[in-house]
Amino acid sequence: MWSAAAALLAASVPTFLAVSPAAADPVGDCTATKGALVAVDFGPFGGPVERGCDTSPTTGYELLHEGGFATTGTEHDGPAFICRIGSAAFDSGRQYPTPDKESCVLTPQATAYWSYWTAAPGQDDWTYSQYGAMDRKLKDGDVDAWVYGGTDIGGSTGQPTFSPDDVRGGGTPPDPGGTPTGAPGAIDLRAAAAWLKGSLTDGDHIVDDGTDTPNHLLTTETAYALAAADGKGPAVGRITEFLADHTDDYAYPAGKDEAPDATAAARLALLAEITGRDPAAFGGHDLIADLRKNVCAAGPESGEATPGCTAAGDFRNATYADGQAMSVLALLRAGVTPPASTVTRLTQLQCKDGGITGILIRSGEYCDGDAATTGLVALVLRKAGGHDDEVAAARAYLKKSQREDGSFPGYTGATTGGVASTAYAAQALRALGDTALADAATGWLARQQLDGGGFGFEEGATDPSLYPTPPAVLAGAGTSLVSLTAKTDDPGEPPVTEPPTTGPPTGPGVPPGDGPDLKKGVAYLTGADRLRQGHYYTDGTGSSRADFGLTIDGAYALAATGLDNARLRGVIDFLDRGGKDGEGRTVQDWTGSGTAYAAGGSIGKTALLAEAVGRDPHDFAGQDLIDALKKAVCAKPSTAPDRSCPAKGAYTYAPSVFSQSLAVMAQLRAGETAAAREPVAYLESLQQDSGAWPSLVPATGDSDVDSTAIAAMALDLVGTDTADKAVDKALGWIASRQLADGGFPGAAGDSVNSAALAVQGLSLHAGSYRAEIAKALKFLAGQQNGDGGFNVAKGGQRGSDLRASTQAVGGATGISFGVLERDLSGTSAQPSPGPSPSPSSSLPEIITAGGTGGSGGVTDGTGGTGDGVLASTGAQAGALAGVALLLVLAGWRTVVAPRRRAGSGGRS
Repeated sequence: MWSAAAALLAASVPTFLAVSPAAADPVGDCTATKGALVAVDFGPFGGPVERGCDTSPTTGYELLHEGGFATTGTEHDGPAFICRIGSAAFDSGRQYPTPDKESCVLTPQATAYWSYWTAAPGQDDWTYSQYGAMDRKLKDGDVDAWVYGGTDIGGSTGQPTFSPDDVRGGGTPPDPGGTPTGAPGAIDLRAAAAWLKGSLTDGDHIVDDGTDTPNHLLTTETAYALAAADGKGPAVGRITEFLADHTDDYAYPAGKDEAPDATAAARLALLAEITGRDPAAFGGHDLIADLRKNVCAAGPESGEATPGCTAAGDFRNATYADGQAMSVLALLRAGVTPPASTVTRLTQLQCKDGGITGILIRSGEYCDGDAATTGLVALVLRKAGGHDDEVAAARAYLKKSQREDGSFPGYTGATTGGVASTAYAAQALRALGDTALADAATGWLARQQLDGGGFGFEEGATDPSLYPTPPAVLAGAGTSLVSLTAKTDDPGEPPVTEPPTTGPPTGPGVPPGDGPDLKKGVAYLTGADRLRQGHYYTDGTGSSRADFGLTIDGAYALAATGLDNARLRGVIDFLDRGGKDGEGRTVQDWTGSGTAYAAGGSIGKTALLAEAVGRDPHDFAGQDLIDALKKAVCAKPSTAPDRSCPAKGAYTYAPSVFSQSLAVMAQLRAGETAAAREPVAYLESLQQDSGAWPSLVPATGDSDVDSTAIAAMALDLVGTDTADKAVDKALGWIASRQLADGGFPGAAGDSVNSAALAVQGLSLHAGSYRAEIAKALKFLAGQQNGDGGFNVAKGGQRGSDLRASTQAVGGATGISFGVLERDLSGTSAQPSPGPSPSPSSSLPEIITAGGTGGSGGVTDGTGGTGDGVLASTGAQAGALAGVALLLVLAGWRTVVAPRRRAGSGGRS
């Protein structure tokens, strides 16, 4: 009986979920320049704030334990999700909350859990964690805090009641800066210019790899760099003429008489100003007048928001801080006074520590600055005048952020220098009079230059890229977009230094075609180092514990592509036959089917997979999953402390729109129309007037692309007029959220997952959204790496992420989970693999509709491992996480800003 199993489980949980503390280093051994500190607030349990130190910090998770704290995870999510914390210095080491208050079987509720907060060296404001503790890479001087209670999606509530300086011991810590000791050096401008010219197609524009499609953004960037290195040379002239001929395509995508894309219009205006052309008569447009007359009077809070406006003072469709700054600068360089509200808007992006965030946030939203945005905006504010305090704060932030080797981190928490961030910081510091610091930054850049003349994204890169190279060239030339002028038709010899000593560049890693290379993506997903024994993915803690939610995401991706049915069969058989992971757990332990903790979203996700591959969901993994779903439908809201049912028609322990949608699809595909009636009605009730859905259940007020897409897929199966209208409205809203680069805003910024799910959602009405789908697929192709995997987000930490890759590969097909089918009859399971398969192995060719591929996959809104939706835990968590993100300066820099974490499984 289950009661006996539950008792056995309760007895066994501490043996593999609890993590004991190490012998902590004395707190006094950690200083502003050595080690990292952590504080845990036991106040809600009648205790003090206890501190811990780790003189050799690695991750936030290890800091907690090396600092002398013991933890327990959840049975559902594993040890990575911090459910309890204890300290020998308080209550004899008892861990809180105690079992009578929180069972730690499932993910804790959003109003009562250990939230995770961080502060960088010298920073005296807390940041609601951008990463789960396992994924936060610490550096000397970092400070972490754990607080029990609740937070909201933006992390604007539930902050620690003490400051980072309090944890450090009071008072402002010494500035870890000082003059960097990195060797000076100069960038070889001639080599960089030659590499850029060699990247041009027909000598006048840049195209996306593997296509004939012009990349106008990179074409303008290349023109700026060549103007800095070559002056008004022939190449700059050809590029300028090309862009003038294609102004409508680039800056007026909605039509030549419509409002322009502000960032694109500003870039073209700046190019005209740099090269001596008239921005008021460029490409058949008065770019300056068009910018001036398209300034937002209000944001969405007014109830009458104009498309492309996030707040009063925005230039329409600017999207990010760089677009806003460039638009202001374009007006200034044209001798036109920008509307005061547009300059004020830039100051509103400055965080308390002086840094400036890359996204156009609104008041009260999470703010996390970065060196690249701070450098650019500081230059523009200085040019505008009247903002000395903001410029001084930005300058102080840059000086404090510079690393000893002269570089600047590309994103908060980065442990190495970023090329673009260092380039923009160098430009600003030089203009602001900090010559020694600017020289140190330029010297670091010189050491990163590759033999071919180009630059990679970050320290030690071996592949050159068109994104970071132009700003590095401007820094090397001692100029910026504020001051750059192409001075002469015959510039003579550009400055040259001794050749760099880095290795030769290799070819681009972007696959051919307009969309992702699905063959390589599948090879990445099925690699032996990822798909354990060909059966499941682990939870990422280094254990043999399966992440069943992520495993099902991978199976969805394999089913959607049909590129490796043998390995898909291996995963399905493992799940269906009750296969056990290294801890003896089966997928039933994850779903909780038949227990008091039946998780409707997890059950629905598993049943939906069974239906997709032709298995019987009434008899899958030893369970009748459809009957279990029927029993999981809530008859009424539960009352505290029972948190199983948020509302009538919801599913038990399904705290997100994702969970609700997956379960609805599973019931409808099983023909359980009557049983799904209340869940469908509840899902419909969560739709906002805009057409969007929120992330969480009950609704939290946010509007989420990912959740809207999955809800639309679910309602598309319903077939009623009400549901069809809801789908139409949802798709219209999703399309309105598309960014200029084809991506979509999501938890991680310009998110791969969000773009992937948008592709799947919009493909429900593909004929109406063909252009948006094509742009999204091109965006996704640009986020695929040479190993076949995908980045979490554009501008995020470079490197393939398994969860994002499952989403990307599955969504590339545009197939809704509501209709996904893969016939495995006659297919034998692949034997347990040896080495990872080569992308060139004998996988069948695939052609995606429209010549594209995309990204997708789906989690249950908790991130794959279940229904947990909390951020700021030891794992990367799910939809609740919500701190604002650091977005790219139009694709230039490698920065990260995941707003949400995929936790012991989750969406980014």
